[in-house]
Amino acid sequence: MNAREAVERLHGGRVTGIRQSDGSVFLVSFDDGETVIAKRGVGPGATRAEAAGMRWLGESGDVLVPRVYEHDEEWLVMEYVPPAPPTPETAEAFGRNLAKLHLRGAEGFGSPPPGGPVDAWMGVAPMRNEVCPDWASFYAEHRVLPYLRECVEQKLFTTDEVQVFDDVCERLGELAEPEPPARIHGDAWSGNVHWARDGVWLIDPAAHGGHREGDLAMLQLFGTSQLSRILGAYTESAQDEGRPLADGWRERVPVHQLFPLLMHAAVFGGGYVRQALSAARAAPR
Repeated sequence: MNAREAVERLHGGRVTGIRQSDGSVFLVSFDDGETVIAKRGVGPGATRAEAAGMRWLGESGDVLVPRVYEHDEEWLVMEYVPPAPPTPETAEAFGRNLAKLHLRGAEGFGSPPPGGPVDAWMGVAPMRNEVCPDWASFYAEHRVLPYLRECVEQKLFTTDEVQVFDDVCERLGELAEPEPPARIHGDAWSGNVHWARDGVWLIDPAAHGGHREGDLAMLQLFGTSQLSRILGAYTESAQDEGRPLADGWRERVPVHQLFPLLMHAAVFGGGYVRQALSAARAAPR
């Protein structure tokens, strides 16, 4: 089924124009002037996972997320939000709101959003959301090690280099500051931080119960606009809410970046292999 057929069946109306944004995302216009986004899922359960994640992140109203209109097993139809340039004001509001969202909590570390599948996706890569007793065991078992194994199968790391990652996984319990599970976006890199006139909208979630430092590390991974203002407002808001970030959170950024870097290394190779190894070596000791 193509984008036109999917949108007309799921959303109704007469489609008058379709523009492909990237390989799986389409901007669809109707004869009444409405515009929506149609997105084809990358694999089994992808549209259900994204729809559940958007609803979970948006239910409190803390952050802005596009409304999900309809979805099936192949297509997701959602609200279109016109972009606008970043501003200091919207950055600071986003930082404060993200801090509040994280404190909404989750069922457990690794828990999927309500109604979301255990086997979900982060971009084009599979990602398993399974509840674990603590963050360290969840992060090692379901985030770092699966992609490390894929990299090993591709012979991207030497035996000594693999040991660097294993050492970090063994120390995760010491590195992670004890916190209750946070309600996190899970893939908050700059491309999923959508700037609009009325604020920052979060798109393309890989939502789950995780560690709030994970979202902050993702914001820093690929150069988010107005980053210092976002992080400054976030830390102030967390302090005001009585849940300040633990000392040393900036030093732990490489630990939380291990998962996305290893995932990128397994899928894309190239410079991500060296970046992942550098992050593992930069983990606090």
